[in-house]
Order: sequence, then structure tokens, then C-alpha cells
Amino acid sequence: MPVPARVAVLPQQTGPLEIVSLDLPAPGPNQVIVKQYASGVCHSQLHNMHNPRRSKLILGHESTGVVVEVGAEVDHVQVSDTVLVTWVPRDAINAKRAAKGVTLELPDGSSASTFNVFTWADTALVDEQYVVKVSPDINREVSAIIGCAVMTGAGAVENTAQVKAGDSVAIVGVGGVGLSAVVAAKALGAHPIIAVDLDDQKLEFAKQFGATHTINAAEGDPVEKIHALTVQMDKRGIMGKPVSGADFAFDCIGRKQTMEQIVAAVKTGYFGAEQGGTAVLVGVPQTSVELNAADILHNEKKFMGSIGGSCCPDRDFDKYLSWYQQGKLDLDVMVTERFGLDQLNEATTALENGEISGRAILVF
Repeated sequence: MPVPARVAVLPQQTGPLEIVSLDLPAPGPNQVIVKQYASGVCHSQLHNMHNPRRSKLILGHESTGVVVEVGAEVDHVQVSDTVLVTWVPRDAINAKRAAKGVTLELPDGSSASTFNVFTWADTALVDEQYVVKVSPDINREVSAIIGCAVMTGAGAVENTAQVKAGDSVAIVGVGGVGLSAVVAAKALGAHPIIAVDLDDQKLEFAKQFGATHTINAAEGDPVEKIHALTVQMDKRGIMGKPVSGADFAFDCIGRKQTMEQIVAAVKTGYFGAEQGGTAVLVGVPQTSVELNAADILHNEKKFMGSIGGSCCPDRDFDKYLSWYQQGKLDLDVMVTERFGLDQLNEATTALENGEISGRAILVF
């Protein structure tokens, strides 16, 4: 039986998101229908909204909800289960088939599609590989951001970079993803944890999550300030100068300037004894980047990417929920704005204008 839904649709041409009422089809063999409690509003979706596109799109990729229908071959969730929806396959290593996106037929005869999932809707049709069963006792609203913001930021620190106790960390951009990176760095015992942003309010906010130092990049060269905070006078690099720079620097923005800054900000090598630092790209880039090859060579630095925090949702989501229960991950504070589905264009505008200090969610 068709399931009614209200879905945000991005037109093929420029224009605001439109809320469309339609009937979702019955789930296919490997699909699940999820009635949603809340969805995150992620900055990366702004790229979808501004970039050229060949068709209408359905967006959103992190949410909480309850299963209302399952396909014939779905066996890890059942009707009435509480779930998190994410855009990363829940267990790619053991998956027996490739996860698929969804195309919806709209009432006007056109169609709208997504590469993986859509969560800007009160009810969604989802490939079962993007659905993770969790305890029904979770907070049904703030836990929605685990499926992207928390996973991407915390996972980059823990899974991709494998930060250890005592490592120095710099995090550029402290929105929802960057704050999650700060949380993971603190949980792993990193020190110092240096937050970098252009907004003093966001920097002050980052201290609540574990940042030990803050740098406003609008008030001087952040690279120089990171090096000044991390000098090791007992070690010398190839040029005979004291080793300085963060062990790890994370760019949670993805702009050309910030991508180049994180490479410059990581530590110089301790010649013949220790390699240099690691720069990790977390934010979605929209430009090319120019890197200083001599710096990378002489100081044995690394530049690497982290997609979705290198996460395995089946493994990692319960851990992040436990962090929340233990007070390590304060989602109640991190979620700073709530909107209804009919306010979605207001939410994306506020996000684009830098008015969201943490993470915004849609509440259904």
C-alpha cells in the first residue's frame, strides 16, 4: 500500500526547495520505509543546491526514525524498530550487494532522485544498507546528526587519523563536523586541541566541547599561531630549526585556502628520527588546491582525505550514542537550531549565512 509523504524537492533549475506531497511506493526487496523524527541540515547539501544538476534532487542524509515497512529480503530491521539513517553503507566490508539510491515519481509527472538517501522528508524510502538499528530509548531529535556530522568529524579523528593521547590537533572550521572532531580529540586524550574559525562565538562554543586553544583566522596568520603553540625546542628539523606544528590538522571546510593551510600547519619532521605531521581533508572541496611540494618532501608531511570519517555505522553508531549517554558528546548543546519541514529554506539560508553556531535539525 502506498505511504503518504511530504518531501523537499530541489528544482533542476535555480529556485528554492519545494515541499511536495506524494505517495511513496511499496518498498522493494532491499528497501525500508522510515517515518522520521528528525533530520540534520548539513553544509555539504548547499553544494548540491548551488552546483549545476541534470534533474530534480531529493536531499538530506542523516536522520532518526522508526521503520514502518520493510522489503522481503530485509532481515536486520523490522517494523517498529528505531533507526538512524546515514549516507554511508552500514557495513561495506560484509555487504553482499551495492547500495542504491532512490528515484521518486512526482505528482506532476517528473522525477527526483538521490545518489544514496534523502532525509528532508517526513517519511523516506531507503536502501536497507543505509539504515542502522539502535535502542528505542535514544533521544529521537539530537541523535539525528550522528549519521553525518558526528560520524564525519569524530571518525576523521579516530578512524582516519588514528589520533593518540598526547597528539597535538588543530581543527579548522568548528561547525557541527568540526565540533564532533573536537569531541573525539578530547575523548582520545589529544593536547593541545586548537580550534580555528573566523567567528569568535563559534570559537568560544568550541571550548565547551574540549578545545584548549582558539585562533580567529581573521586576526592574523593561523598557521603561524599554530606553530607558535606547538614548538618543540628539543627537536630540530632538516633546516636546523625547532620542530613545530600540529601532529594532525583537520580541514572541516574544504576551501582552497584552508586546504593549503592545514598542510602548512602540521609539524615539521624531526630529521632522521620522526616524520612530519598529517593534514586531513574532511570538508567537501569545491576547488583545486596547490600544495607546497618542497615542504611535504623536506618535512615528510602527509595530506589525506577522510570521507564519512572512515566510519562503519554498524560498528561506530552505538559508540557515539554511548558517548552521548556518558556526557562526552553533548548533542543537546551541539544542536543549536530546530526548524520544521516548511521552514527548510530558512534553515539552509541561515546555514549559508553562518548563523548556525552548531548544527541545525529539522523536526517532524
